[in-house]
Amino acid sequence: MTKELAELLARAEGVLARLETLLPGPAAAPDWDAAVAFRWQRRHGRTALRPVRAPHRIMLADIQDVDEQKARIDRNTRQFLAGRRANNVLLTGARGTGKSSLIKALLNEYAARGLRLIEVDKTDLVDLPEIVELVAGRPERFILFCDDLSFEEGEDAYKALKSVLDGSVSAMSDNVLIYATSNRRHLMPEYHDENLQARHVDGEVHPGEAVEEKISLSERFGLWISFYPFSQDEYLDIVAHWLRSFGASDDEISAARQEALQWALMRGSRSGRVAWQFARDHAGRLQDDAR
Repeated sequence: MTKELAELLARAEGVLARLETLLPGPAAAPDWDAAVAFRWQRRHGRTALRPVRAPHRIMLADIQDVDEQKARIDRNTRQFLAGRRANNVLLTGARGTGKSSLIKALLNEYAARGLRLIEVDKTDLVDLPEIVELVAGRPERFILFCDDLSFEEGEDAYKALKSVLDGSVSAMSDNVLIYATSNRRHLMPEYHDENLQARHVDGEVHPGEAVEEKISLSERFGLWISFYPFSQDEYLDIVAHWLRSFGASDDEISAARQEALQWALMRGSRSGRVAWQFARDHAGRLQDDAR
């Protein structure tokens, strides 16, 4: 080897060494005692698990008129905390009916028993294997929370989630479950022409390949929990619950009934979210009138 070539190789190795210090490395473990909820964040190519200092303090008792759904996910979570078999959960259905709030309430209910929550945005689902590896071996039990999940055709995040749920060579750590919410049952848009691909064989309907592909992701969640629009009485029950929690008297709650219905009519929805928003507004005005 000539002297010039040796010097060139040495300089190249030096440049590569400096570049390696600039490249993002694996995420460091956070201070696990700093919080019970964490958020996976990517900034300037670097990933980190950042503690949420002030998580939402909603409680299970605040989630009204979805008792069956609440019981199913609560039972699954208690099995998970006890180290028994439990399923990944997909919560789907009408907006504002408590899907996300229910998951946050579970954290508040069971944080003292070791439950932890990690919120992951859809765009960061490609990092799921790294997140699972980061928490593997920890004594806590982690729910990876994906809120308002939906995909378009060919997204990398769709493939990543599908792989982690049930398609990867490596198994997911037994201290991790994925809880996701979506307004779409199968997480992807469904088009009328896809139904035309269905075949009839011996009297049975066989969906087309496009439909099968879309169903394949949601099927990887072991537990499906569906939420439905609230009736007028259910909506008013939720309004009453929140007004009472904000300090309104029974007479004030009764007097607010018609206004609550008008509020829902203007919003075009009788959801739990709309009921909570009305109660906050109305309770604030009651406090102002009392001055």
